[in-house]
Amino acid sequence: MKLTSKGRYAVTAMIDIALNQDKGAITLSLISERQGISLSYLEQLFAKLKKADLVSSARGPGGGYRLSRIASEISISEIIRAVDESVDARKCGGKSNCQGGDECLSHALWSELSDTIDTFLKSITLQGVVDKRQTGLKEISFG
Repeated sequence: MKLTSKGRYAVTAMIDIALNQDKGAITLSLISERQGISLSYLEQLFAKLKKADLVSSARGPGGGYRLSRIASEISISEIIRAVDESVDARKCGGKSNCQGGDECLSHALWSELSDTIDTFLKSITLQGVVDKRQTGLKEISFG
């Protein structure tokens, strides 16, 4: 199980938009500059985020991206899944063929861990992360 830069950058970019969209649509070049993420990489991620209906875009002067829903309705899990990221701890991806076509001895353990991670990420909204960032809280509340 590994959350790659794809998932991390997607979450970071979505936080950037949530923090700044009250000033208008946010361009990918601004996100790139503020967050140190390659513009071409952001373009790939945002094509997927748009397809998943997590962001909307506007062209032309004043164009850029906005959240397609309010931040409290977007879970971190949705963002990660939108960019084809997986936080599945199972080697087999849930197919129960971990060990030469059979279920491995620890399959149930890794399945439970995967479910726990998914539940955790579903319970945290983009707004919860933004609120934590703005208030400097040490823990994210989820519910």
